[in-house]
Amino acid sequence: MDDIVWDAIVVGSGCSGAMAAQTLVERGLKVLMIDGGVKDERYKRIIPPKDFLQIRKEEQEQHRFFLGDNFEGVPFGKIITGEHLTPPRKFMTAFVRQFLPVVSNSFIPLESLAYGGLGNGWGLGCCMFSKNELDACGLPSSEMQNAYEVVAKRIGVSGAQDDATPYTAATLSTLQPSIDMDSNGENLQNNYLKKKEHLKRHGFFVGRPSLALLTQPKDNRLPYQYRDMDFYSDNDKSAYRPWLTIDQLKTHSNFSFIGNLCAVRFAEDADTVTVHSLTLDTTESKRFVAKKLVLASGVLGTSRIVLRSFDDYENQLPLLSNPYSYLAGIQPGLLGKDTDKRKIGFAQLSMFYDKHGNNMDVPMGSCYSYRSMMLFHLLKESPLDVKSAYRFLQYMMPAFTIIGLFHPEKPSSGKWVQLQKNYNQTTGDELHAHYTLNKEEQAQLTDTEKKFSWALRQLNCFVLKKIAPGHGASIHYGGTLPFSAKNQRYTLLPDGKLGETKNVYVADGSGFNYLPGKGITFSLMANAHRVASGL
Repeated sequence: MDDIVWDAIVVGSGCSGAMAAQTLVERGLKVLMIDGGVKDERYKRIIPPKDFLQIRKEEQEQHRFFLGDNFEGVPFGKIITGEHLTPPRKFMTAFVRQFLPVVSNSFIPLESLAYGGLGNGWGLGCCMFSKNELDACGLPSSEMQNAYEVVAKRIGVSGAQDDATPYTAATLSTLQPSIDMDSNGENLQNNYLKKKEHLKRHGFFVGRPSLALLTQPKDNRLPYQYRDMDFYSDNDKSAYRPWLTIDQLKTHSNFSFIGNLCAVRFAEDADTVTVHSLTLDTTESKRFVAKKLVLASGVLGTSRIVLRSFDDYENQLPLLSNPYSYLAGIQPGLLGKDTDKRKIGFAQLSMFYDKHGNNMDVPMGSCYSYRSMMLFHLLKESPLDVKSAYRFLQYMMPAFTIIGLFHPEKPSSGKWVQLQKNYNQTTGDELHAHYTLNKEEQAQLTDTEKKFSWALRQLNCFVLKKIAPGHGASIHYGGTLPFSAKNQRYTLLPDGKLGETKNVYVADGSGFNYLPGKGITFSLMANAHRVASGL
């Protein structure tokens, strides 16, 4: 047992944990972060600082990080949540099956024990929630507005002022210029500008995304270099990842980080909180004591810790997860065109469907080009033989447009998680999850997908196929410990304190009573700063 009594322990090094820890450290508190801390020790050192085309033409060992030493980058069978991760990102899911088991036939989430958590694979979208959305989430709008500004200054956000601004950067005062687009994005944008009044009358607004991606130098980070290696490497540090914050915090005398740990439960006495954890390599028990505990281990991880701490293997907690689908489209005018040298792996445009005109219940589509994820991912979906399919896909590839579509999410009875004992598991239990949409919810999703397909046709982009990767694939979760003004078990007070506890706070998305269709990570970080500020 660690004999130090820390001012605060933060569990989790992802986006929420990093922001909460930075706020506490800046206030002068003595902070300990405990985390799985898993890193990529295999591929990071062998990825050269070149762009995608250079690597494809020049590197003899490119197969190692594109396909994987064990071909782990080649998916077989049905694609499930996490299968899209490239070999250099696979470390994100190490030890998850052993320490974070989920049992479900309707919900397939993605969790992480990595150094930096799921933030290692974050798409970088930074959307501010509107006041209507914040109210629905249970978040105080005035505090969140200030928190958005603090987080933006820390991580660096680029974007533009256009028709999408009210749904992305909104009122941010600190904004770097937006990234350049390739021909795929430019073609969509030019078509939108020709028809935008027509589209706006139907509730559609299109513009540049706000991204946690530098276009100008910041601290020791370089501007984006347009290498199109965004799914493989963060060598330039232009894309914000939570480990950047943790690395910086390690230079402070009042911050300590201990990895190789999975927190499993807490116990309170009159003045302190004891955190019980297991080591990942040997499952040895470790204990740490603090005056305050901040849980930022992700919605499902926090649910496990809280239920274990109350020794509860019967109650179900509510669950929110943004429904998510892909629309695979093609822009005929780009068929067979020369490949751009400056491709971008991140979203180039954002589409918002605000049918009520009140910035509430707004689905969001993020538009991507397709190149560095490699054509072999698409080959097995083709009815042609491999040689013919490959030639066909080469011709099609410049015109491919992938739209990731996030839908708003409200509570309903068919969504829950429950901890159940299983002594065959390392932690002695497993999380059971159930997720089904009712008829009204499913009808709304279908209608929204039709509306987006219509809007894309106006932009001369034609949807060939809708892909439903399964519930949980959005990797946007919330609502298990909803915000409430009452000090009740399995709820959070407005300041983030866990009901019926004295010194336990939750800084991830567990308290959100509603999930907007916009990307939630920027709001998770702002909320984490807000909760830590109020300790």
